[in-house]
Formats: sequence, structure tokens, C-alpha cells
Amino acid sequence: MLCTERPRPARRRRHRARRLPWPALGLALLAACGAPPPSPSPARPLPPVESRRLPPAPEEEAPQAALGAPATPHSHAQLKLQAARRMLAANPDRTYLGPAPDPLLAIPVLEIELNADGSVRRIEVLRMPRQAGDTVQLAIDSVRRAAPFGDVSRLPRPWKFTETFLFNDDRRFKPRTLE
Repeated sequence: MLCTERPRPARRRRHRARRLPWPALGLALLAACGAPPPSPSPARPLPPVESRRLPPAPEEEAPQAALGAPATPHSHAQLKLQAARRMLAANPDRTYLGPAPDPLLAIPVLEIELNADGSVRRIEVLRMPRQAGDTVQLAIDSVRRAAPFGDVSRLPRPWKFTETFLFNDDRRFKPRTLE
């Protein structure tokens, strides 16, 4: 090789990716976008919607009339037992008697705080079940139906108790106090 000659670089083989022809792709897009929309069918007036009111829900009997006046509890243990019995009496179609099944569907735990007259002041959920979360609301509703729980003004404060609800597969409960 002469010094005036330069060495030629080795030729590399290029692999070209197969390309779609742009004009064909552009024409396909234009054809799809340029088509006129289908003509709308002649509008027919909708029939008038009748305003129907549902019949009023049958009101539940007042729990005081069905349950009677609560006795005045003389201790917190008596209050808790009376509350559990009133919950069973106020919710006969939502409770069960007898031993709790194994396994239970859900076990929500509520803390119920009362006013001096035994009415419910506040309900706090202490334990939310991992499954069947709707049982918490069922338990809260059953406590409210069973209230009032008697004059607690002579008991030492705080006027609260904790109740555990044992729910079976039919979503019926039993207060653990009665277990």
C-alpha cells in the first residue's frame, strides 16, 4: 500500500427495519376520519315519565311501646346485661339464640356511650370485621332500636359499655354478654 492511499473502512451491513409506506398509511387514516357520520334517525319524543311516589314505608313500632320502660340499672354489669336483653327483644328477626356457630361470619365490637336518661349519646366502632363490613351498621341499628337503656344518672361516670356482636352466616347476631 502506498502512503498516499488511505485504507478503506470495512463495510458494515445495515439491517433496515421494514417501513410502511407513508402515503398508504396517510390515505388509510384520512379515509377513516373523513367518512361522514351516519345520519341520525328522526328524533322521536320520549314518553312522559310518570312521577310515581312510593308508598310510605311502614313505620316501625316505637321501641318504648314494644319493649316497655327499662329498669334503672344499679351497676355497670346490670346495665350491660339489660342492654343485651333489650337488643334481643327489639330485634327478634335479626337475632339468634343458642350457642354461637364456629366459625362466625363477623365480630364487630361497639362502644356505646349513654346520656343520663339512658338514650344513646355516641357509638364508636372499636373493631371492624375484615369481611361482612355491613354487619357493623346492623349492630349500630340494633343498639339504636333497643334504646333507651334506663336511667344511668346514679351510676358512676363514664356511662358507657362495650358490646361484642357475634354474627352467624345468616347475618343474625347475638350479644356476647348473653353467651
